[in-house]
Order: sequence, then structure tokens, then C-alpha cells
Amino acid sequence: MTVSPFDHPFLSGLLGDEQMSRLFSVEAEIDAMFAFEQALAEAEAAEGVIPAEAAEAIVAAVATFLPDIAALRAATARDGVVVPELVRQLRDATNDAHGDKVHFGATSQDVIDTALVLRLKRVVERLDAQLAELATGLASLEARFGSRPLMGRTRMQAAIEITVADRVRAWREPLERHRVRLAAMKPDLLVVQFGGAAGTLDKLGGKGESVRKALADGLGLGDAPQWHSQRDRLADLASLLSLITGSLGKFGQDVALMAQAGDEISLSGGGGSSAMPHKQNPVAAETLVTLARFNATLLAGMHQALVHEQERSGAAWTLEWLLLPQMAVATASALRQAHALAEQIESMGAQSGS
Repeated sequence: MTVSPFDHPFLSGLLGDEQMSRLFSVEAEIDAMFAFEQALAEAEAAEGVIPAEAAEAIVAAVATFLPDIAALRAATARDGVVVPELVRQLRDATNDAHGDKVHFGATSQDVIDTALVLRLKRVVERLDAQLAELATGLASLEARFGSRPLMGRTRMQAAIEITVADRVRAWREPLERHRVRLAAMKPDLLVVQFGGAAGTLDKLGGKGESVRKALADGLGLGDAPQWHSQRDRLADLASLLSLITGSLGKFGQDVALMAQAGDEISLSGGGGSSAMPHKQNPVAAETLVTLARFNATLLAGMHQALVHEQERSGAAWTLEWLLLPQMAVATASALRQAHALAEQIESMGAQSGS
């Protein structure tokens, strides 16, 4: 049993996306945090901040280290963040002579935010691939049925005759714009976070910026000044996630209404009813509407999380942890459902002579 529908034993079949969920698993998060600590040690050694032998010892420890998850859970309940205990364990696993160089000059938020960005890099890649796949599927529908007539409706009332292509374009073209938005967002979103205790990298003296750049390069991220309390990048991403699911919700709502009319669309593989065996419910279409409304609701919370007190906010930061992973999984799930729905469409519009 679980409180989240995205990894629920059976609701996840409807609402989840396993590939996206794995990017927010504990294993993926710990791997990303270890990648930060390893790249930090290597960057600091390259810039002469810590000895090369210390970096080698840290890298070796990371390669074989298995954290005590139960201890991490207990410490997070106390500290509000997992990093202090994770660093303590990693220091214990590193050669005694070099343990104090683990995490040198960094703070918990550097680790967690950069680990998030490392996974968001893969999130963006998956969403772009899904958008491209769905746009191609809709273009195929347009090619097959686009010239057929369809009744256009404005304000839910019959208006004038249009073509299937007119309606399908209203589903497809926003997806293409979302791909452009996603590509434009990447340089600002996929950047390292490294600021130390209060954003000044005080322990690194005059080498702070050079270490940060080396760290970014080592992780394959862009370099940027610290952004501990500047959360607009993540809010921008959340806004785009809601835009994507909103566009897919429009697709789902249109299909559900066309199925209700009875003669505008033919779908295969509809959902069954326990009481009415003759029904084929447009489950995928309905789910798209639900996920659109879900993300629109959570987006308000991500905008609330923009309000960070001074140089760091525990409250706003924790709110992001609750919201952003669910929005990402909901978006991937909606794209998966939309692709399935497009494949279920066997016919649209009136055939010649009918």
C-alpha cells in the first residue's frame, strides 16, 4: 500500500510511468549525490584545494560505498535533510587521512540541488522523446483522416463544418511548441548548484569560481553562480510540465466528447464496466484530463515554493520535494497515455458516401 498513486500497486498502471519514477527513486538520488561528491573532490584536487591523494581516496570510497538507509532515514527526521548523515557515512568509508576532505566547502543544498539537476537532465531527455513520438503519431492520424469532414463546435454547440486535420492540428502544434520551450529552457535549468554554507564559497578562498566551473564540467552541467534561494528555474520547469499536460488534457477532452457523440470517432480497446458490459469507456482520454488538472493544481504550490527566506528556506525547499517529482511523473504518464490513445483511434470524421 502507498499514499502515492504513481507507485501504487494497481493505480500506477493507470497513472504511473516507471521510467520517470526511477529517476526519482532513492537509488537514483543517492547515485546523483555520490556523483556530486566525486566530481567535487576531483575539481578541488585539480584546483589545488585538496590533495590529489584525498580525491583519489574519495573516488575509491564512492565506488564501493553502500549507505545505511535506515540510518539515513533516522537522521533525515532529525536534520530535515539527508546529506549530513550521508557525508558522515562517506567520511567513515574514506581513508582516515582524507575523510575530512569529503564534501569540503560544500553544503547540503549544493548536493541535493545538483543531484536533482543531474536527474532533471534525463527527465528533459525523456519528455522530449515522448513529445516527438506523440507529435509523429498525431501527424499520422492527420495524414490518414485529415481530409474528412467534421462538425466544428464552438462553446459546445455545432458551428460550421471543418476537417479532421483542423482538429488534429490543435492537438499537435502545441506539442511542437513545447519541444521548442524545453530546448530553450535547458541552458538555464541544467546548471550546477555550488555555493557553500551561505552562497559565498568562503572555504575555497579565491578559488571558488574555478572549482565551481570544474565541478560543472565534471558533471556535464552548465556553470552558474549559486542559486540557493532563486527557484525560478524550477518554477519555469513546473510551468512547462503543466503546459504539456494541459495540452494533452485538451486532446483527451476532445476525444471523450467525440466518443460521446458516437459518430465522430472510433476507438479500440476502451475500458470495461463492471455493471454495463456493453460499454467501452474512454479511460485514456479521461486520464489526460485528470492529469492536466492535477499538474495545474500542483503548479500553484511550486509558485509558493519561490518564497525562500534570506539565503535558504527549509520550508519552501521541502515543498518542492513534495511537488516537482509528482509533476514530472504525471507529465510522463500523460504523454504515455496520449500516445496509447492516439493509437486507439481507428477512424475520425465522416467517410465519403456516408
